Amino acid sequence: MKTKIADQVAEVIEHYPPKAKAVFNNVRKIVISAAKESGGLENTTETLKWGEPSYLAEGGSTVRMKWTEKEPGQFFLYFNCNSILVETFRELYQDEFKFDGNRAISFPLKGKLPDAALKHCILMSMQYHKLKKLPLLGN
Repeated sequence: MKTKIADQVAEVIEHYPPKAKAVFNNVRKIVISAAKESGGLENTTETLKWGEPSYLAEGGSTVRMKWTEKEPGQFFLYFNCNSILVETFRELYQDEFKFDGNRAISFPLKGKLPDAALKHCILMSMQYHKLKKLPLLGN
């Protein structure tokens, strides 16, 4: 993954309001940091899936990001709903995030970004196929 935002991803976030753009950029920095820790940027793809910025590390599970006008004060990260990722995040980070079933975590645009919790969740997703048989994904 290049550190420059992929053109198609840039086109999507261009339509975000300023606060959502700032949160996207901060979360993307966390993704880049997690990608370096989980096997390197060269093994991570930045693209669009379902029209949303998405990140996939080799051997991992896709992380999608979304801001929506339906819930303008929240920012969402989506994970594979057939995995135990969100179930694990709920167990570990019930106070840091809101949860949408077994597919997403969200947090407010305002306030301090839960950096450490986000990075940990993203790392678990990027290493999912190595961790999926461990209780609580090894935590």
